[in-house]
Amino acid sequence: MRDAWYLTTSAVVAVLGVTVHTTVPVEPVGADVPPAAVDATDDADDEVVEVPRPAEPDAPPTWGQDVDGLLRFRGNLTHTAYGSGPLPATPEIAWRFPDRAMCITEAITVEETDDEGEVSRVPSTREWCGTGWTGQPVVRELEDGRQEVAFGGFDGLVYFLDGQTGTPTREPFRTGFQIKGTGSFDPDGYPLYYTGSRDGLLRILALDRNPVAEVWSMSAHTEGVWNNDWDGSPAIVDDVLYVGGEDSWFRAVRLNRDYDADGRVTVDPEVLVEWPAFDDELFAAIGDRNVSIENSVAIDTARDRLAFANSGGRVIVLRLSALSRGRVEVLLDVWLGDDIDASLVIDPADGALFAAVELQRFLPRANEVGQLVRLDVDSPADPIQWSVHVPPRRADEDGGIWATPALHGGLLYVATNPGELLVVDAATGEVVFTDELGWHAWSSPVVVERDGHAQLLVATCTDPQLRGYDLTDPRAPQELWRLPLAGCIESTPAVWDGRIWVGSRDGFFYGIH
Repeated sequence: MRDAWYLTTSAVVAVLGVTVHTTVPVEPVGADVPPAAVDATDDADDEVVEVPRPAEPDAPPTWGQDVDGLLRFRGNLTHTAYGSGPLPATPEIAWRFPDRAMCITEAITVEETDDEGEVSRVPSTREWCGTGWTGQPVVRELEDGRQEVAFGGFDGLVYFLDGQTGTPTREPFRTGFQIKGTGSFDPDGYPLYYTGSRDGLLRILALDRNPVAEVWSMSAHTEGVWNNDWDGSPAIVDDVLYVGGEDSWFRAVRLNRDYDADGRVTVDPEVLVEWPAFDDELFAAIGDRNVSIENSVAIDTARDRLAFANSGGRVIVLRLSALSRGRVEVLLDVWLGDDIDASLVIDPADGALFAAVELQRFLPRANEVGQLVRLDVDSPADPIQWSVHVPPRRADEDGGIWATPALHGGLLYVATNPGELLVVDAATGEVVFTDELGWHAWSSPVVVERDGHAQLLVATCTDPQLRGYDLTDPRAPQELWRLPLAGCIESTPAVWDGRIWVGSRDGFFYGIH
């Protein structure tokens, strides 16, 4: 336990190894600007159509009305459903896939310095193997009782496997480059799979064909900033797909899903919104142009909100119903001072928003607001309710959080880049428990239940392993077991009905029963 590392306050300055409590006013970017509705496309209809506020949902534990499974990153629209328990009591590796490591070689340039101090750029290569961040498998129950598990590998292939045996359920689909994000199964029962790739395309794949067929794709924006990858897990609500890209643009796309005369699934997408999540003010604040959207959008249908963040540290909340008619209405726009790749988490009970922030630019704003932050969307002028600071352990390392926190029972379970598991009271921000995971803990913690009994699963990198905890006392997890694996585990595991699936940087994907 290193309590001096974690400071719970809405205004704290944290210095490595020193605890300094101060009172600092927090002024979010855009706080003095009232929410505005703007056209999101050049030919958007100026007529304002009244859309009824969505009714309070029954809050199903996972996303999807017609399909059972873990269908997208973190299971549902609010990122609060992590699978189906229990964890295996005595876990063992049931199978490893494939026979040879999933790898791809990337051509890069590196800087070399000669004996006289002259720097030159020379061609080189870099190998990527296995699965990376976020890399969570998605799972769906098939009509014949089997579980189909899908994931993308660094080798650029989308794989579909039988969850019990690890044998392919269909031929893999090849993209043009590596896949490191998380795909989505269609939540409404259409035989569709949605995935991005670092080849610059977001694709919709039809699963009712042999082989799997691409039925639509969308490329990175011509005015994109930073990169052309797609890490986020697409979300679909009322036939509209919502996603952000590493090109730093956010999209809303009406899918128009249907079936043709032969019974094959079809889509006829219509882009409703293409909106840049950056501006000159953000570039000036961060001092660079890394403003990619690498997280999965979070959606609160009960409160008509959609939320995401970008690598510039900007948290944005938009009105969901406005997006569905091609308009952008900003409800919250706050700058948290550093890269936010972890997905935002929404508390379904009260609408609170939780952001996990990296610490690598070390700007003054990061010292003001911390790296784990609770935001009140209903108070856009002063949204920060509490924060927890997560500084680095060494001067040459980064602090903060890459993993998406798990919210369960009023507590946040958080894995940090410096290497600790934190249990944080979601209402107060108090850190009630810590455990050592080892540096580079990027895999998101998973909480599952069975018959009211909760368990926690975490994955590690420096000493690669899966680790199970009992949550009889949720504020003091008790370790149950450790299962060593080969290679750093950056990917988030999937847990469904007593089985675990996860990929590793060693080049392979594992089924654990």
